Amino acid sequence: MHKNELPKEIIDILNQGTVIPALPLALNKDRELDVERQRLLMRYYLNAGAGGVAVAVHTTQFEIRLPKFNLFESVLEIAQEEFNRFVKRTQKPIIRLAGVIGNTQQAVCEAQTAKKYGYHAVLLSVAAFKEASNEEIIKHCRAVAAEMPVVGFYLQPAVGGRKLDVDFWREFARIDNVIAIKMAPFNRYQTLDVVRGVAESGRSYEIALYTGNDDNILVDLLSEYQTVVGDQVIRKRVVGGLLGHWAVWTHSAVQLLEKVHSGQLNGDMASALALANQITDCNAAFFDVANNFQGCITGIHEVLRRQGLLEGIWTLNENEALSPGQKEEIDRVYEAYPHLNDDAFVKSHLESWR
Repeated sequence: MHKNELPKEIIDILNQGTVIPALPLALNKDRELDVERQRLLMRYYLNAGAGGVAVAVHTTQFEIRLPKFNLFESVLEIAQEEFNRFVKRTQKPIIRLAGVIGNTQQAVCEAQTAKKYGYHAVLLSVAAFKEASNEEIIKHCRAVAAEMPVVGFYLQPAVGGRKLDVDFWREFARIDNVIAIKMAPFNRYQTLDVVRGVAESGRSYEIALYTGNDDNILVDLLSEYQTVVGDQVIRKRVVGGLLGHWAVWTHSAVQLLEKVHSGQLNGDMASALALANQITDCNAAFFDVANNFQGCITGIHEVLRRQGLLEGIWTLNENEALSPGQKEEIDRVYEAYPHLNDDAFVKSHLESWR
């Protein structure tokens, strides 16, 4: 599939910017797929106003691909059924992203599976190429882009990613079927490398930038990047977010992005930056920054459990749990920033989503 084959309304939503939560995996106490709650999560995100959902990504747990679990295709299928149901009911177009990882053979196979289930694009992680050269990784990316439109993914090293320089991002952005990039290095310098690479690629206005920097969400969304290329200044904004953080309190995230897009936060930048720090403080609790992100998935699960969207915080990896003190940190940010959660929204709709 080529980007030109995508519906125009999907490209428009992507370029205008939207909220794209990363889908968590719903398990029961036996650590088996909880199909009903997996559907419940999808219904929550879609009804909360998300413009897309990213499925089979880091937040969904990369282990779904292991033969002993074999859940990759099942999760794609469940999400696709919920996409179809929602679009049929509302006539609202929704961006459907599927995570793709591994070596070239695996990544191409996963892209083909995503295509089979009607996904629009793949979110491509190159974390498997730890020691590879730029040329080797670009060759890999081109192979996947030959199958599906690609959203690039700069994954932070703390959770398995690798450093990628400006030369890589310049060449990556020149791949014709690249339509967007999720910037999630959790590093200002490396984020600038992506923006500069895109600006120097000659395809700046064809590629949407999304923040994946869960530690810097609002500042990313409020910033304009101005990159000098020859005798031109290329202006580029981060138009939306593709975030694990937005897998919780999603309705509030939708309202936040609407305020950014409408300029409501431009008048009082001091207040906007204070809000940005509050969001980052919440992220520190959810993602377990104090323990180098060990509890980043279980932290998200804990918030969803409190809202009644998940039964428990179980993951496929039995060793994953909330870190010591993490529950108390989540308690703290819940109490400190009640205006950021969407508990009332969830409570008022939960039964109708079942």
